[in-house]
Amino acid sequence: MAATPHVPFHDPQSPVFRAHEGGKLGVHATQPLHDARDLSLLYTPGVAEVSLAIAADPCLSTRYTSRGNTVAVVSDGTAVLGLGDIGPLAALPVMEGKAVLFKHFAGVDAVPVVMETGTVEDLVETIVRIAPSYGGINLEDISAPRCFDIEEQLQERLDIPVFHDDQHGTAIVVLAGLLNGATVLGRPLAGLRVVIAGAGAAGVAVTRLLQRAGVRDIVVCDSRGIVSASRQDLTGHKDRLAATTNPRALTGRLAAALAGADVFVGVSGGTVLEEEIATMAPHGMVFALANPTPEVHPDVARRHAAIVATGRSDFPNQINNVLAFPGVFRGALDAGATEITEAMKLAAARAIADLVEDPVPERIVPSVFQDGVAEAVADAVHRLAPAGNQRNHPGSR
Repeated sequence: MAATPHVPFHDPQSPVFRAHEGGKLGVHATQPLHDARDLSLLYTPGVAEVSLAIAADPCLSTRYTSRGNTVAVVSDGTAVLGLGDIGPLAALPVMEGKAVLFKHFAGVDAVPVVMETGTVEDLVETIVRIAPSYGGINLEDISAPRCFDIEEQLQERLDIPVFHDDQHGTAIVVLAGLLNGATVLGRPLAGLRVVIAGAGAAGVAVTRLLQRAGVRDIVVCDSRGIVSASRQDLTGHKDRLAATTNPRALTGRLAAALAGADVFVGVSGGTVLEEEIATMAPHGMVFALANPTPEVHPDVARRHAAIVATGRSDFPNQINNVLAFPGVFRGALDAGATEITEAMKLAAARAIADLVEDPVPERIVPSVFQDGVAEAVADAVHRLAPAGNQRNHPGSR
């Protein structure tokens, strides 16, 4: 049974609850239905011609149905950001919100799909069975390490993009911030010593994308300390992390990793002491991304770091996934891509970074409301989509 966290008093008259009254989504028709002729075109008998054409050539479904512009936002509610395992019903308002962001920022129609949790095989099989209705699958708030296996198996079984936003959306925006942060500080990205607190979904994806961008010295920490090949308690994805990170073979707790580090990326939700941040190299970067409470308060971090970013909107440099996922899916759908490749993720990060013409310590990523963000990301992703898959979709801009 899903955990029941402490919740605030339910006040139906508060602005928050009123904003969610009746849900945040609806269904609208894209074609008029005024008379019998319209009915005969949109439904019987006319629809039979379209159905038969699609039966003969399934690729036509992206042209003659909403599939080519529709993404399923799928969750079992086991790892909702800041709330944990709250179950599918409690996760539904979050998934509805995600769908609103898809539509507002990129014109992508997104459908929340929440389901009871189960084994990896249960969830994969369920998603595979509903996939024909959608042009892409956005996995959301599924606990690690299950999320890794679910995404991998879906990518193998489906011929549409599958994207776990908690992993890859976070990684894309973190990389965008680090690209501009390195520029501001006059430092080569490849030479940075990076510490990542958190070895779950976001931590793994951030590590992998930074490595692909050229960062060579990354140390990952979990709740027990540095993920190192010398540890005997590592399994699965942490074993793989240990094999490709920590080039100086550090051991010990987070404090040992932070000493002399240039960058701290927090995606764990834990707490980092000021005296630990103070041991980092001068003129460093602190990305304290836990929400709603950063691992270290931004005001404290600024005493020791040149650049500070959080996941919050009330501080400068918000590392927000909405900078990435709407444009990533817009570009992938428009290209008719069957997957979202690592090259597409790198291109998305660079596109986001390039939107900040003159980066400064207080502005290393664009605002989520800056004009053209989703369009720039979509264009970058579209250009990198495998050429053989590209085709025009009815949802194209």
